[in-house]
Amino acid sequence: MSSFDDRENAFENKYAHDEEMKFKAEARCNKLLGLWAAELLGLSGDEAAAYAKTVVIADFEEAGHEDVVRKVAGDLEGKASADDIRAKRSELMAVAKDQVMKEA
Repeated sequence: MSSFDDRENAFENKYAHDEEMKFKAEARCNKLLGLWAAELLGLSGDEAAAYAKTVVIADFEEAGHEDVVRKVAGDLEGKASADDIRAKRSELMAVAKDQVMKEA
């Protein structure tokens, strides 16, 4: 195998790893957002965890995170605006990335 092939494989492996980490961070962020929203809804314990799971699943409806924002905004019924939810999600993304990196 040539050094070019080695380099190509290394780049492919790095890309795959980076994409996996990005996916994990997105899922973790959605879970944290779900737990935050659950608290606003007065949920705790298993109910909060179950609600957070529905938020994570909502992200698979379409590309991007607007599907999650719509779901949470609809569930919160005026307790937080879509802009508040987007801001909280941005804040939680930094936390999620940090958590995922520490686990890796």
